Amino acid sequence: MATLANESLAPELDTPQRVSSIPLEEIDVSRPSLFQNDTIGLFFERLRREDPVHYCAESAYGPYWSVTRFDDIMAVDTNHKVFSSEAKLGGIAIEDMHRDQSNLELEMFIAMDPPKHDAQRKAVTPAVAPSNLLLLEPVIRERAAEILDSLPVGEDIDWVQSVSVELTTMTLATLFDFPWEERAKLTRWSDVTTAIPGSGIVESYEQRREELIGCAMYFKDLWEQRIDKPGGNDLISMMTNSPATRDMPFLEFLGNLLLLIVGGNDTTRNSISGGVLALNRHPDQYRKLREDPSLIASMVPEIIRWQTPLTHMRRTALEDTEFGGKRIRKGDKVVMWYLSGNRDETVIDRAEEFIVDRPNPRHHLSFGYGIHRCMGNRLAELQLRIIWEEIQKRFRFVEVVAEPERLLSNFVRGLTRLPVRLHAH
Repeated sequence: MATLANESLAPELDTPQRVSSIPLEEIDVSRPSLFQNDTIGLFFERLRREDPVHYCAESAYGPYWSVTRFDDIMAVDTNHKVFSSEAKLGGIAIEDMHRDQSNLELEMFIAMDPPKHDAQRKAVTPAVAPSNLLLLEPVIRERAAEILDSLPVGEDIDWVQSVSVELTTMTLATLFDFPWEERAKLTRWSDVTTAIPGSGIVESYEQRREELIGCAMYFKDLWEQRIDKPGGNDLISMMTNSPATRDMPFLEFLGNLLLLIVGGNDTTRNSISGGVLALNRHPDQYRKLREDPSLIASMVPEIIRWQTPLTHMRRTALEDTEFGGKRIRKGDKVVMWYLSGNRDETVIDRAEEFIVDRPNPRHHLSFGYGIHRCMGNRLAELQLRIIWEEIQKRFRFVEVVAEPERLLSNFVRGLTRLPVRLHAH
C-alpha cells in the first residue's frame, strides 16, 4: 500500500548519528526502504523523544501526521468520532484507498465508521468465536505436525515458505472452505493486495487491479454456490446469510474478502517467522523457553508485539482538533505507527528486548484498539501457540543461518525469506 517515490534518503541515513542530525521537519517515516532495511526504529525513537505528534509536509503520500507514542496511539484509535476510517476519506493506510483510476475503489468494514462497520463486522465474527476456535484447534495442530515432520533436519531451508506460509494458508483455506488444491491462490492474493509496484510481487497498479478482479470473480462463483445453502460456518457462507452483507455491491464484497484474506494471513505468517528471528537474536530467552515450554503462552503475544506485523493504521480528521499540543485540521491524514508504540519505553519496560516471560504481554498495539481491534486476534495467537508447541516437541533449536530478507513495504512488516537449520533433540 505504497509507492516507491522519495526513496533517495535511504540507506546513508542508517546510523543513529545521521538520523539525529536530520532536521525534524525533513523526517519522513513513510519511506518503504526504511522498513526493508530495518532502520525505521532509529527514526521512531527520535520522534517519540522529540516530536511524538510529528507533521511531514511532503511525502509520496502527501502531507501526514505521525503519532508515535503508545498512549497517543490509543487515544486516536479509540476516538472514531474525530478520527475516521472511512474509505472515501482515504481509508486505513497512509496511501489513500481511492488514489486514482488504477486503484479499485474498494470498500471494507475496517474502512467504515459505525453503524455500517458494526453490522458488517458482526456478520463474520462467528468464524473466530471461541466455540469455532475449539473446533479448529485439532485441525491446525494436525497440519502443523505434518508440516514440521516433513522438514529435513540439519539442512538449510527457508522457514518463511516451508512453515509460515504453509500453515497460515491451510488455516485460511479452512476458514473460507476454499478448494484445497488451489489454496496457494489465497497467499498470492494476500501478497498482491498490499504489494508495492516494483517490489517483485507486482510490476504496476494495473497488474494488481487485474489480479484482484480475478480474485473477486473466483469468490463470486463460491458465493453463488453457497448463497442458498444456509448453515455453513465458513466466512463466505456467513456473509451470504447475513442481511448486513448479503447484498453488498461488488467492490464492497471484494474489499471485505481482501480484508479477511490479508487479516488471516499476514499477521500470523510474519509472526511465525518473526518469533524464530526474535529467539535467535535473544539466545538467553531461547534457553529459557527450552527449559520451560509453558512459557509459550506468554511468548506468543510477545512475538506479536515484537514483530508488529502491520506497522500502522491511518485515520482522517473529521474536524479541527488539538492533539498532543498540535493543531490538526479537518481532512488531515493521521498515521498511528503501531511499530513505534510497541517500542515506547515509557509504557513497555525494556521495549526493544524480546522477553518470553514478560508480565502482561498482551499490553501491545499490534491488534489495534477500539471498534477496529483485530477480530482474529485469538486465532492468530492460537496458530502461534500450536506451532511453537509442536516445534518444541521436535526440535532443540531452530537456528537462523543467514540474515532475513524483508518486504519492501511501509504497511506490512514482513519477512520474505528466513534461512534456518533445524537441530533435533
